[in-house]
Amino acid sequence: MCDRWKKLAAPVLGIAVLLVLWYGVCRAGIFSAYVLPPPAKVLNSFFKMLQAGELWRDVWISFLRVMKGFSIAFVLAFLLGMVRALLPSAGGYYEYVVQFFRNVPPLSMIPLLILWCGIGETTKTVIIVLASFFPMYLNIVKGFTGCDRKLLEVGDMFGYSRTRKFMRIVLPYATADILVGMRIGLGYSWRAIIGAEMVAASTGLGHMILFAQQMSRTDKVIVGILVIGAVGYGTDCVFGLAIGKLLKGRCDNGWN
Repeated sequence: MCDRWKKLAAPVLGIAVLLVLWYGVCRAGIFSAYVLPPPAKVLNSFFKMLQAGELWRDVWISFLRVMKGFSIAFVLAFLLGMVRALLPSAGGYYEYVVQFFRNVPPLSMIPLLILWCGIGETTKTVIIVLASFFPMYLNIVKGFTGCDRKLLEVGDMFGYSRTRKFMRIVLPYATADILVGMRIGLGYSWRAIIGAEMVAASTGLGHMILFAQQMSRTDKVIVGILVIGAVGYGTDCVFGLAIGKLLKGRCDNGWN
């Protein structure tokens, strides 16, 4: 019980210290209210945006975009990873292409995607797919190709075909790596959608932040940043809890 309270108290204390420092800086007049509005003004703007419904709408729109792009990226990553596991020689035909685009920042593709697809949903979906595909693909390939050789030999002893070995041995063995890749990919999706919405959208959290900046509403910009962090952290925690239940233990990503 004591350890649980310590775990809860640590983040609360950290947030409290940040708020006190924020309030102190504003109170001392180090920065103008235009550059750094006081916490009370930001909180007031937050509640006003909630009451008006604009914040809920933008969060929901961004969430749906993330889920759509993330789902497409997972299907592509899983299929390519499965091909790599079942037909290792086939990986040579696309592996270099995958490695090339892995080093291209997804947001750098926005100008080209706008020329090809306009500023509709397709551009934002492709950006999310590009951002979340690679961590999932790399983890899926790691899980599929890192299966214990002894387990595969047992499958050979039972006369399993290549497909049956994949379904009965390789896939269960790779579950942890797949889920961790999905968790990391989900975080990358949230980072990508905000950037994409700032450039090629008229709705969503990214657009809300950009519009607030254009209107010189620093308080709303800060509200948007805090909401993005809270939503991203919340979805990551929910996903982490689901992984823990499925694997009957902890499955932390690299940020924890």
